[in-house]
Amino acid sequence: MAAATAVVIDRNNDSFRGIFNDTWSVVATLDAGSLVDGAGETETVAVPGVALGDMVLGCSFAVDEVGMSVTAYVSAANVISIRVQNESGSTVDLASCKIRLVAARMV
Repeated sequence: MAAATAVVIDRNNDSFRGIFNDTWSVVATLDAGSLVDGAGETETVAVPGVALGDMVLGCSFAVDEVGMSVTAYVSAANVISIRVQNESGSTVDLASCKIRLVAARMV
């Protein structure tokens, strides 16, 4: 599990002109393993309050993703999963880095 170093919950509907009533801004540290071409792994981050049906609007890494395909989604109550899939054509070992996630719940 990736370690969340900061989780900010904004419980109002001011964001996105009232489309969302809850938003989460998450900073975590992710250390993906060495992945051969075509291989992937899924890491999780504990995010209090997220639920199935909430959306992960964005995920950014503090390092070059080097041909990786990255998908972030709410996989269970209080959990965001980050899937890292190597599609680069060679083995890639991303450095441990900060990731940033933004999740939201629609009104």
